[in-house]
Amino acid sequence: QVQLVESGGGLVQAGGSLRLSCAASGRTFSTYYMGWFRQVPGKEREFVSAISRAGGSTTYADSVKGRFAISRDNAKNTVYLQMNSLKPEDTAIYYCAAARTGYELGSAGSYDYWGQGTQVTVSS
Repeated sequence: QVQLVESGGGLVQAGGSLRLSCAASGRTFSTYYMGWFRQVPGKEREFVSAISRAGGSTTYADSVKGRFAISRDNAKNTVYLQMNSLKPEDTAIYYCAAARTGYELGSAGSYDYWGQGTQVTVSS
């Protein structure tokens, strides 16, 4: 069992930056692929980014590529999402998730554990 707790969300002006953190419980964090998703009320959960177990491979949604960066620190059981050049359309609840396998990491159904989410609001 893995418990995930996100932090770092908040209100920021367009063009600003935020760094989200997701702290995981347990001693098996390094065995999980990690991902970030976001969701706006009334819409499906949307893939943002994912990272491999050792952090050597990352993927991004086209909408955030070049602006967001995912990273992880396995010694601290934490995954991060650095968000730069934020836009109002980035406003959403952001969730981190853990997957046992690296298959179809762009799909929410591939993940086994989810955090409670953190709100990110970008004002214009």
